[in-house]
Amino acid sequence: EEKLVESGGGLVQEGGSLRLACVASGFTFSDYTVGWVRRPPGKGLELVSSISGDGSEHYADSVKGRFTISRDNARNSLYLQLNDLKTEDTAMYYCEKAPYGVPTSQGTRVTVSS
Repeated sequence: EEKLVESGGGLVQEGGSLRLACVASGFTFSDYTVGWVRRPPGKGLELVSSISGDGSEHYADSVKGRFTISRDNARNSLYLQLNDLKTEDTAMYYCEKAPYGVPTSQGTRVTVSS
């Protein structure tokens, strides 16, 4: 059974930082592009960032220069460093493997206060 478990969310003030982590199991992690998607309150899903098995990174324009994605294939883990957080980054964050669909994992909540 494929499983993704996120952690690291929390409440932070604008300008603050968080580091999200995701541990994967049930599939060959290194074979897949994986990414972070988010759902802000009352809005749809947005692909925030993704990283291929060989390390090629993609970022949404809204987070470029502030967020950094990384992976550790030996640990089946995906990370997202969130810096200079803004109130509009408030959302549930989910890690997903491509192709991306409706998240089935629990996610981790990020709340940025002004």
